[in-house]
Amino acid sequence: QVQLVESGGGLVQAGGSLRLSCAASGRTFSTYTMGWFRQAPGKEREFVSALRWSTSNTYYADSVKGRFTISRDNAKNTVYLQMNSLKPEDTAVYYCAARRGYLEQLYQAYDYWGQGTQVTVSS
Repeated sequence: QVQLVESGGGLVQAGGSLRLSCAASGRTFSTYTMGWFRQAPGKEREFVSALRWSTSNTYYADSVKGRFTISRDNAKNTVYLQMNSLKPEDTAVYYCAARRGYLEQLYQAYDYWGQGTQVTVSS
């Protein structure tokens, strides 16, 4: 059973930084793509970033490109999302997700989800 546990959310001022972590267990993730999504109140869940575990190929939404960085630590089976230059519009619940296969930005393509972690950016 795949388990994804996010941590690292919180309250930060605009321009600040946070690092989210997603601890993954229950599988060997070498054939998986790990994704980060976010959902603000009243809005649809949107793609943020994804990483192909075996190749470390990455993909970013235009809204976060140049500010966010996705990475992984094989030894810890953990995926990170480093978020810099945060803006109030980044405020959302952030979710970690996993799918077997290639990079994908559609949330419907992901099979496993964490519980989410709240990120709030004040102006």
